[in-house]
Amino acid sequence: MNIQRFPATAGRAARDLLNTGRKAPTIADRIEQLNRLDVREAARQLATLPEGKALAVISRPELHGAADIVAALPTDHAARLLKDTAYDRVADLFQAMEDGARRSAIFARLDPATAQAVSHLMAYPQRTAGAMMTPEFVSVLEDITVAEALDHVRAVEKSSETIYAIYVLEPESRALSGVVTLRRLIMGDPAASIMSVARQAGVVSVTPLTPQEEVARQIRSHNLLAIPVLDDKRNVLGIVTVDDVIDTMIADTTEDAHKFGGMEALGKPYMQIGLGGMIRKRAGWLAALFLGEMLTASAMQHFEAELEKAIVLTLFVPLIMSSGGNSGSQATSLIIRALALGELKLSDWWRVALRELPTGIALGAMLGLVGFARITLWQQIGLYDYGPHWVLIGLTVFAALIGIVAFGSMAGSMLPFLLQRLRFDPASASAPFVATLVDVSGLVIYFSVALVILSGTLL
Repeated sequence: MNIQRFPATAGRAARDLLNTGRKAPTIADRIEQLNRLDVREAARQLATLPEGKALAVISRPELHGAADIVAALPTDHAARLLKDTAYDRVADLFQAMEDGARRSAIFARLDPATAQAVSHLMAYPQRTAGAMMTPEFVSVLEDITVAEALDHVRAVEKSSETIYAIYVLEPESRALSGVVTLRRLIMGDPAASIMSVARQAGVVSVTPLTPQEEVARQIRSHNLLAIPVLDDKRNVLGIVTVDDVIDTMIADTTEDAHKFGGMEALGKPYMQIGLGGMIRKRAGWLAALFLGEMLTASAMQHFEAELEKAIVLTLFVPLIMSSGGNSGSQATSLIIRALALGELKLSDWWRVALRELPTGIALGAMLGLVGFARITLWQQIGLYDYGPHWVLIGLTVFAALIGIVAFGSMAGSMLPFLLQRLRFDPASASAPFVATLVDVSGLVIYFSVALVILSGTLL
């Protein structure tokens, strides 16, 4: 199949999707309609749109599988659209293209300016300011007037992705010397120097290798709409806008949510993943977790003799395992989020440990009291007979829950720090993984406590 040619007529159902309901669908409407189609059909429909509307569609991150749709367009058509698309968006599309041959073919047809800018952006590591920034920003020299700066803004408005701020540069070195918001520029005296309305001290900036989490923190802390990316000579390489940060963080949050659920990140919308791909994304983690749960069986086999003597202990195994896993998952969720938001640093691990240990003990005692009360109630009203040593069984459950919940809280809170120290993504400390870890240790704690309390009676 030649993906650079299209049939003369597109599918009637797909065309109807793009033309029903209203005479002039908005860009959001068109994106929603295209998202319902497969890649080939979406590319056919995109090719029929006027170039301006097609540009608006592929520029929006809400378009699912945008990279694959662009790759399915005729090469010249794709290159023509990308020529007028923001450089950072073009870089994102190329990095997301799975077909290397199509990526190379389209890239070879780009105009030199776009190709150079995109190559420069793709050279930076993912999840850094350099990879997120756009080199399309408005800058002026510091030796002009406010009126001249306004004239310049009007002249370059169409070629700039945004005009949140105007960056003032030194005439010789081209280093950043100040920043002017559009509001201050408009309100300034037209005859005054641009520096009279520029902020010169305390300009917030980042480097190309600044992690995206830190970029987001700086934008949030200083209430910015854009932040400049500077090299070591304070030359402006580009800017990261607040919408770029939001788009990137949403994608990363989705990826982290998949990992935290105990699977590999999908990388595509759910409905665009085939059966084989879905199995590949989920099978590895499930197999690893299954092997981990085998340790639970091994732990129970180790205490087989105790179980034969006191079958009643098995009644509380699900209760014990779930409580420890739940406490560990809670702690992991809290710490991963705090690390992502910059509320915690790697060096704060001991502070977290000092908070989680008493918290876990208190929560375990609370659950232990509920468990003891349940055993007492069932025994007294005759719903179940735990035998003559039911008080000791209740104390076993009470004490075991304190130890298991405390251990779960400690393990769940420390694991993200350990992974970050080893330079792994803390989100890999998924809830199922933590639950599996605590399940095994929980059984050991439970039966060890039972041996101490019930020795000489049931055991």
